[in-house]
Amino acid sequence: MSVFDCSSEISKFHDEKVTLGERERRDMRERRDNGRTRLQNGLDEAGQANPKMIHSQGSYQMRTMVQDADCDYDIDDGVYFRVEDLRDRYGDDLTPLKARERVCDALTRDRRFENPAEVHNNCVRQQYQAGYHIDMPVYRILIEHAGTTEEREAYELASGDTWEPSDARSVTRWFKDTIKELNDEVDGAGSQLRRLVRLTKAFARSRDEWKDRTTSGITISRIMVDEFRGVDGRDDQALLDTWKAADYRLTRSTHVAHPVNSKDLAEDGDSKLCFFRERLAEALETLRVLENHDCTRNEARAAWDKVFNTTYIGNLPDPQGGERSAFFIATENKSDTRDDGNGRYG
Repeated sequence: MSVFDCSSEISKFHDEKVTLGERERRDMRERRDNGRTRLQNGLDEAGQANPKMIHSQGSYQMRTMVQDADCDYDIDDGVYFRVEDLRDRYGDDLTPLKARERVCDALTRDRRFENPAEVHNNCVRQQYQAGYHIDMPVYRILIEHAGTTEEREAYELASGDTWEPSDARSVTRWFKDTIKELNDEVDGAGSQLRRLVRLTKAFARSRDEWKDRTTSGITISRIMVDEFRGVDGRDDQALLDTWKAADYRLTRSTHVAHPVNSKDLAEDGDSKLCFFRERLAEALETLRVLENHDCTRNEARAAWDKVFNTTYIGNLPDPQGGERSAFFIATENKSDTRDDGNGRYG
């Protein structure tokens, strides 16, 4: 199958309009660190114990966060307390709600914020005027005894009215380990996967009216990991092939298992994943023009612009060598090793 080569355009779009620049990451890191300081100062002021550890998690730590015109960025910063440090003045264990309320109270002791911190079902949220918000999930650390002397830590999230076994750091480890394993197998494969995750998340949130209706970033990441079809030097082709594989899967079932926990990310029939599946099918229909033997660069660029709801790609300067680009002949994905020189890895 011949596919028009827009690898240069997609790479530029990713670097300029999708991935976060160092300035944005630095701003988020400063806000995260300021939030940690406010939490620690508030707990000190209340005479309460500080968390044993605080760990960033989610898309910020996985480096899959994407740009947002409204600065609607979610930074997850998990706070982990010893069990004995989550007790009231009578020595009774705090309920999950009371634990979140303690963290919220510590944050709101700093009165400089127009928007006070809020208690949510799975976290405490601090909203910033610029559009950012920091979510602080609250965990307690349990000590489990595997034998007479061996001990290990287990973690429970203050979720609703229950302490639920969970540790979001394990998701970050899963994703980073996947990237490393792919890069070890084929140089650059894991890095390409991370770019495809960013591009897909950008597509899923490319219209304001989609943001609250589409599936979560971790669900997209899991699907992209499962269905990844790498193409050396061709992010456009890799994205198209991976989207086709994802579409084939989702038309049969929208069930998506969690990568590390027993709780599913999405059950079959999940409304938000169904919405994403429908938008993905529409995007693939738009991109069919890339497979036409007489596809022009203008047509190819227009298709990608429509998919990502942008004009950036069509406004790029034409590359040297005229309007048409070389075609890429794709072969079936058969292994994780390079094939007969076609530069493909899967």
